[in-house]
Amino acid sequence: MLAVFTIISGILQASWDIFREAAVYLIFGFVVAGLLRYFVPSEKVARHLGGNGTRQVVYASLLGIPLPLCSCGVIPTAIGLHKQGASKGATLSFLVSTPETGIDSIAITYALLDPIMTIFRPVSAFITAMFVGISENLLEKKNYDSSISDSLSCNLDSDNRPVLVSVPLPFHIKIVKGLRFAFISLLGDLANWLLLGFILAGAISYFIPVGWLEEHFNSPILSMLIMLVVGIPLYVCATASTPIAAALMIKGLNPGAALVFLLAGPATNIATMTIIARYFGKATLAIYLTGITFCALLFGSLLNGLYSFLGINPIVLIGKAGEMIPPWLELSGVFLLLVFLPFAWYNEHKSKLKKWFL
Repeated sequence: MLAVFTIISGILQASWDIFREAAVYLIFGFVVAGLLRYFVPSEKVARHLGGNGTRQVVYASLLGIPLPLCSCGVIPTAIGLHKQGASKGATLSFLVSTPETGIDSIAITYALLDPIMTIFRPVSAFITAMFVGISENLLEKKNYDSSISDSLSCNLDSDNRPVLVSVPLPFHIKIVKGLRFAFISLLGDLANWLLLGFILAGAISYFIPVGWLEEHFNSPILSMLIMLVVGIPLYVCATASTPIAAALMIKGLNPGAALVFLLAGPATNIATMTIIARYFGKATLAIYLTGITFCALLFGSLLNGLYSFLGINPIVLIGKAGEMIPPWLELSGVFLLLVFLPFAWYNEHKSKLKKWFL
């Protein structure tokens, strides 16, 4: 019994340490993400994404980078854009870049990993999205049937509106609603996955000795392939995948394999693949998976080469951003997240709780 208590307390302590390092950056990411919710004009987005050219694919890839949508929430938003006139290639690009990264995941990447990964991750997501979208435009031989059902099970926000709907509101009201969206709707949607990510990261930190992965999986290609196989069917959002990747790197996983997990995990899962096959066709699903797989392995290899070329040991840089935060600011971030997390989680699940207890 004592041994079980020791293990649990060790995992929780490691999870708490990771959570403490990431809290301030998560707060910052959620604030920016919430403001984007009300300051991105959806009518201009639809206008820029129409047509089958490369420009529309570039716009869609760029649009998806800052948006904090997981692979479930991005589906109805992408379909909404397609119904507004976005091309099939642009829609597919949006489906790739949006779940792979976001303002919140960029912030936590800087907190738990290092500046190189912080830059390389969104750049890789952007190029991957462009590659997939352009490939779709080049290989598509028949027009997409735009009669898409609206009956999708993914939650959008507290008002049940797509993320990109623009609201004609005064500036200060947009600020208030943006913050409400960030710390109630968005945080509630991600709460379970964030907690799971931190706990898994804590378990990895507790159970796996430092250097164990490097010793047993010393082939970069093999480790990248393993992370690809693990990441493709797994449902994990970009933010929640980051502490897991950080914990694996501390234990010896090469940065390229970590990047493969960060790219493939959020963008692909069984639910997303099923919906893409149903509404866009099996050929589009093949392009989607092939493009993500090819680019993930390519950029993973390039990232390993970059660290080697610069002569940098990635373990030395991991988590150094957290050391720059003053203790009072770190505690403030922890306090705010601990206050908002339970409330946001309850708001997200209150209908289910009422059914269970009534």
